[in-house]
Amino acid sequence: MATPTPTSLRSQQHPMIRGLADRIETTWQQHLDLSPYHLPEDLGYIEGRLEGEKLTIENQCYQTPQFRKLHLELARVGANLDILHCVMFPRLEYDLPMFGCDLVGGRGQISAAIIDLSPVTGSLPEGYTAALDAWPAQHFAEERDLPGWGTIFSPYCRFIRPASLDEEVAFVDLIAAYLALHCQQAIATPAIAAQKERVMAGQRHYCEQQQKNDKTRRVLEKAFGPDWAERYMTTVLFDLPEAQ
Repeated sequence: MATPTPTSLRSQQHPMIRGLADRIETTWQQHLDLSPYHLPEDLGYIEGRLEGEKLTIENQCYQTPQFRKLHLELARVGANLDILHCVMFPRLEYDLPMFGCDLVGGRGQISAAIIDLSPVTGSLPEGYTAALDAWPAQHFAEERDLPGWGTIFSPYCRFIRPASLDEEVAFVDLIAAYLALHCQQAIATPAIAAQKERVMAGQRHYCEQQQKNDKTRRVLEKAFGPDWAERYMTTVLFDLPEAQ
C-alpha cells in the first residue's frame, strides 16, 4: 500500500487545514487499498505569483479498486490565503456519490468550510441516507449559502464559517465521519459494468458544474494565464471520466 507523506506546505497552513489533511490521509489508509495515481509531471507541485505574493500548490493523488482518483490539494498564497480541496472520483463501475470538501482561510481565520456527498445518478443510495439520518444533528453558528452552480449538492451538504476553535474541531470531525462512511459504503458496493454510461453522465455533469466556480478559475488565470487555468481545471481538479 502506498503511504502518504506529509507535505512541506502543510506545516505552514492553518491548523484546521493541517488537521483535516492528516485525517483524510489516515482515513484513506485505514479503509482503502491505495496505489499511486500519476498526474502530469508539471502539475504535482506548482509555484507562481499572484498579485506579488508567492502561490504554491501541492497535489497528492491515489487510486483504489473503487476510485479512479483520490485527490488532495493544498494551496497557499503568501501568508494570507490557505486552501484545502479534496475530491474522490469513483470508478464508473461503482454507482457512488462524489465526496468533496473544501476549506478556505485567510489571516488565521477559516472563512469557508464545506462537505458533501453529491449523488451523480439521482439520489444518495439508501446505505448513505440511513446512516446520515441516524446521526445526531450538529449546529454551527454561521451557515453559508451555496453558490449558484451548486445544484449538484445533496440535502446533506454542510457549508459554514466556523465561529470558534470548537466549531473547527467539530467540522473536521464531521468531514472525517462523512469520509469514513463513504469508504465503508464504497467497499460494500458491487461493481456493475452495465451502469457505466449512466454513472459517467452523472460524473460529467458534476465536473462541468464544478468547473463553473469562477473564484477558482480567476485565481488560476491571474497567476498562470487562461490556457494554464483551463488545463488545470480539466486535468487535475475536475477531469472528466472519458479522459481516463
